[in-house]
Amino acid sequence: MDTKVLVIGANGQLGSVLTKELQKKYTIENVIASDLRQNEEYKGIFEIIDATNKNRIQEVVERYKITQIYHLAAILSAKGEETPLATWDINMKTLFNVLEVSRENNIDKVFFPSSIAVFGEGAPLDNTPDNAYLNPATVYGISKAAGENWAQYYFLRYGLDVRSIRYPGVIGYQSLPGGGTTDYAVDIYHKAVLEEEFECFLKQDTMLPMIFMDDAIRATIELMEAPKDSITVRTSYNIAGISFSPEEVVSEIRKLYPDFKVNYKPDFRQEIASRWPKSIDDASAKKEWGWQPRYDLKDITEIMIEKLQKKYKKGSKSKELLIF
Repeated sequence: MDTKVLVIGANGQLGSVLTKELQKKYTIENVIASDLRQNEEYKGIFEIIDATNKNRIQEVVERYKITQIYHLAAILSAKGEETPLATWDINMKTLFNVLEVSRENNIDKVFFPSSIAVFGEGAPLDNTPDNAYLNPATVYGISKAAGENWAQYYFLRYGLDVRSIRYPGVIGYQSLPGGGTTDYAVDIYHKAVLEEEFECFLKQDTMLPMIFMDDAIRATIELMEAPKDSITVRTSYNIAGISFSPEEVVSEIRKLYPDFKVNYKPDFRQEIASRWPKSIDDASAKKEWGWQPRYDLKDITEIMIEKLQKKYKKGSKSKELLIF
């Protein structure tokens, strides 16, 4: 039987890129993208899905005989702090709907993205391990930590093959930032290319783990392709790309834009970031399914600048809603 993939949250930062890669792997006919709003630029099958509506997910799963679900819809860390109860309700209800539809329809594999937001003051800041104590300080992190445990529960209780990655900050040129604490590392490149001053909401020496979009997408697909018996972590795998601070990004950017100006004005997101790891131990992912990052800060900066220069030259400044 052909693999039939449903991506929930396909308009988001990760989903918009992941969906295209899945099309390359499984063909355009076998990948169904979905989100709250139609993406007019998307080439392929697109379904409007509000993931808080279980029946709607069920309809699409039945219609296309779905075998894999990538559930990417969620409200992010900084955005989530504006409406904590609503964020909890949405993040958890959508996950439960996906897990239940998957269980009831014998879905082969489910992907659930987690985040370094699950870590809090109980975890070591340096080389944070997979099994660190989780006491997140944001509702987004709380929902992700709970989601990891539910993913493991559905595997142990029902045999549902749920797989998960704890993403660091994801840096990509394909879309604009959308409410995450690590999003400065995307926005800063846009401001540099537009030759505008950048106001950074973190202190200049705030070290956080990051990953380039290409690495994040590859890690996701590699995990989903790994043999079932090689997956031992059923909560969520740490993956690491590179750790850096705002001042290190600025230093790299100024090699290309010497006059780039930055004003540091820490806000509530600084408090969130101060509880997150500075670096991540991803030994389990490397050992069990061969994960290896390929991009360092120099690579990321050169690619981001090149791609954004081309984007803005074409006059494309459309703002997308990012829900991952």
